[in-house]
Amino acid sequence: MTGFISKEKQLQLKNTAEALKQNYMDDITIAQRFACEPIEQIADKLGIDRKDVEPYGKNKAKIAANGYKDSKLVLVTAINPTPAGEGKTTTSIGLADALALKGTKVCAALREPSLGPVFGLKGGATGGGLSQIIPMEDINLHFTGDMHAITAATNLLSALIDNHIYQGNKLNLDKDRILWRRAMDTNDRALRSIEVACGEGNGTRRTDGFNITAASEIMAMLCLAKDLNGLKERFGNIAVGFDKSGRLVYARELEAQDAMAILMQEAIKPNLVQTLAGTPVIVHGGPFANIAHGCNSIIATKTAMRYADVVVTEAGFGADLGAEKFIDVKCRIGGLNPDAVVIVATARALKMHGGALKQDLAKEDLTSLQAGLPNLEKHIENVLNKFNLPCVVAINKFTTDTAKEIELIKQACKKYNVKATETEVWAKGGFGAEELADDVLNLINQPRRKVKFIYRDDDSIAVKTEKICKEIYGGKGVEFSPQAQEQIKDIESLGYGKLPVVIAKTQYSLSDDATKLARPTDFTVKIREVQLRSGSGFIVAVAGNIMLMPGLPQVPAANNMKISEEGVISGLF
Repeated sequence: MTGFISKEKQLQLKNTAEALKQNYMDDITIAQRFACEPIEQIADKLGIDRKDVEPYGKNKAKIAANGYKDSKLVLVTAINPTPAGEGKTTTSIGLADALALKGTKVCAALREPSLGPVFGLKGGATGGGLSQIIPMEDINLHFTGDMHAITAATNLLSALIDNHIYQGNKLNLDKDRILWRRAMDTNDRALRSIEVACGEGNGTRRTDGFNITAASEIMAMLCLAKDLNGLKERFGNIAVGFDKSGRLVYARELEAQDAMAILMQEAIKPNLVQTLAGTPVIVHGGPFANIAHGCNSIIATKTAMRYADVVVTEAGFGADLGAEKFIDVKCRIGGLNPDAVVIVATARALKMHGGALKQDLAKEDLTSLQAGLPNLEKHIENVLNKFNLPCVVAINKFTTDTAKEIELIKQACKKYNVKATETEVWAKGGFGAEELADDVLNLINQPRRKVKFIYRDDDSIAVKTEKICKEIYGGKGVEFSPQAQEQIKDIESLGYGKLPVVIAKTQYSLSDDATKLARPTDFTVKIREVQLRSGSGFIVAVAGNIMLMPGLPQVPAANNMKISEEGVISGLF
């Protein structure tokens, strides 16, 4: 295939890369140098029929999910993140552009950003530098309204629950055992625990709380459903709470599923956008990987595979979270089998894992790097030996990295017969990942290895949790709180013991303690509660002090954003 990235775009990318050497430009400034191609032309590159494209303005669209073919699937994951940054999304985008430069019919399949991190600590999720998806302001903010639809459907069910209790409570719901929580797409710790129906005439007063939308069960259901009818069925299966006799009550008993599906009928359609280079990207769904399953929707991934020969997708945070859940949840439910895995690492982040301070990362520090390398090595071992998948390491290169540091990382990977390749996707876009693209093409053209799951369906909830903790995290075992033990007993007695397990834990460490960096050993993962997600079809085991509603940092990103009189935005990264 030729012309996937036009000669004009290639020249523009090279000129911008040259300009970046002379002047620093933030992501918005870089994006403003590139005009979006009409979204119909992006659809044409994939061979999507125009009748299946529903434009949302000139540069984004909803597309129909028409069938599926078994194309090559590349999963991008990373080491455990640090404040130094890893660049997983940026690498995914740069890799897709590099594959396009080589004439590959490629499509990236990524997650939608949540407004919580955008205005909080992490920032946006559209890549950076010359490896961005655009229009980045739209994608990072309201996009096509998917997040708002998920929020609305979640809160509609909450309203129906409280109204049912107020209107006579025919189902005899126990107000103190309601499982369903409200949702909001903002980091707001004040809403973690609240009382509703305060004041006379407003209903039955009870304790409630909010999860961030990305951690809501409807987000998970959207990302695991096969179509709208399947999503509606999942809505009906939501366990909203217990009645006063201890019986589970489901959303279908409140006749909620059709109204919720009506709110989601547009949101379930995948969104088509593009990279700065004009490579097609499908962006759909965005559950967090530390508190949910961390992958874009099955519908989006399979739609991308329907139209492209190679699909580049990612899973959130480190491979212990996103990649494990991609394999054990998404691949299990969706029948997917990745052909190759890319593990993103930076010398800076590995030095932090080895004890270096953030302010010292620009200095060569082979001692700290050597001490941090075991984190990368554990993720390589997991991908090769636990998941049975081939992998390559992408070293996301910074200008302060030294030749000795890069070589040390490469030598560590050689022990596993794994290629480690430098990339410069922020500064050069796809041109900075051409060697990585060659490595990936080499892997995916080998006979496919059958993916291995970490646990069996018929393992108990406790055994599934222990297998993840021992085999993927490298811990010595799991300690369940008395509350968690009772919850497991209840869930299994209700017939849900065969569901996959999603562990909600810190992203910063292989353990459940964010301060234990590199490759900790001899640790026990403490599970404080276990939650049934009967609609999405998995169990959530909550480890450590992880919160399903994050809070804002001392200086939120929102404080640094500006909008001019002309409507020009700055500070949105």
